[in-house]
Amino acid sequence: MPIQTINPATGNLVKSFQEDSPESVNETIIRTHAAFEEWRTTTYDLRKKAMLNASYILKKNSEEYGKILTLEMGKTITEAIAEVEKCAWVCEYYAENSEEILKKEIVSTDAAESYVQFDPLGVVLAVMPWNFPFWQVFRFAAPALMAGNTALLKHASNVPQSALLIERIFREAGFPDYTFKTLLIGSSAVEEVIKHPFVKAATLTGSDPAGRKVAGTCGRYLKKTVMELGGSDPFIVLNDADICHAVDTAVKARLINNGQSCIAAKRFIVTKDVYNEFAKKFVDKMKLIITGDPMDKNTELGPIAREDLLNELINQVKRSVEMGAELLCGGERINRKGFFFQATVIGNIKPGMPAYDEELFGPVASLIKVKDEEEAVKVANETEFGLGAAVFTRNIKKAKQIASSIEAGSVFINGMVKSDPRLPFGGVKLSGYGRELSHYGIKEFVNIKSVWIK
Repeated sequence: MPIQTINPATGNLVKSFQEDSPESVNETIIRTHAAFEEWRTTTYDLRKKAMLNASYILKKNSEEYGKILTLEMGKTITEAIAEVEKCAWVCEYYAENSEEILKKEIVSTDAAESYVQFDPLGVVLAVMPWNFPFWQVFRFAAPALMAGNTALLKHASNVPQSALLIERIFREAGFPDYTFKTLLIGSSAVEEVIKHPFVKAATLTGSDPAGRKVAGTCGRYLKKTVMELGGSDPFIVLNDADICHAVDTAVKARLINNGQSCIAAKRFIVTKDVYNEFAKKFVDKMKLIITGDPMDKNTELGPIAREDLLNELINQVKRSVEMGAELLCGGERINRKGFFFQATVIGNIKPGMPAYDEELFGPVASLIKVKDEEEAVKVANETEFGLGAAVFTRNIKKAKQIASSIEAGSVFINGMVKSDPRLPFGGVKLSGYGRELSHYGIKEFVNIKSVWIK
């Protein structure tokens, strides 16, 4: 795929970029490793100052940077600005907490002294997606850099301006040259980067096939990995739920980022006694969604990021309807410039349909009717994915029991799934392994070293 910015709201090419040569990539890796040898010796105070500078720059320029995100992948400008501000938060979190998290852990043994220390690994490669062009990168980079690692970014080919801007932000914040470096390369060049002896680990956020490929290469060279992959998150609504609250949350949870989020609610599993009420209110609200220019602050739903992704979504909806699914609203490409798709709800979803089995990456909600909470949990787990889940009920004790039964990396009760720097984030099954954020995330890319002294 060419490295270029195409505005998904118009379909027009904005800017093309020249791919880095293999020689240039090799030189960058060497320099990033040299930067690591210096950066690993710096104090937490120095790292903290640079990271807080990055946070300040992000907050100061949130609207300007948000416009780049909207231009490149089509998220609404309101969500784009919020994403930039969230990146400032994760920078602040790790700036303020990394020293405490990574302090030596004293352990009582038969030694005179024994402890665990956390040493940086070296150069870490991040292969990142287009759907959250800033957030996915900063939630990796902030802990990795604070731990003393250096970073290489291979961003998605349709968000090159975002990739280069992130590098500039870290440089302006006071991070030394080559502490964080963007590689303008295609997917086919990633294997050679991983193979390089100076690259010690890799993290990927993206699709299951992409994750398998990168993890497979890292496995052959015994390099540490963290994989945050796809999701088909269940959104369970039980008989005793506050239906109005559940519906309001469902609309936001399905349409966040124009429906293109791994943790967006995708399968709405509703018990039969409240199914009709929930379905009617949900469809009514989805029909009122304002779709249009993502730069307009009144817009609630923008375009799909690329035309090939739009066509794939159209095909999944079409095949589901042909197999017996009921189209309750939407279901069509909008007749205007750009890659727009209607806010859509599909009912009568059954196993075997794309809307049941596959991840629908766009503003399409799959409604599934179940007999009771036991069947709701069964259906929730009836997927190859296991990223996030939501449960709506007034009975918190029961909700906690259900949370223990759901196969997912996170369960939110009476709220939509979201990431938070203070909480670990990641999945199970085909949603990946390892964790980002919180103290768990920063410890993924360190050498957990035991020291024993007689």
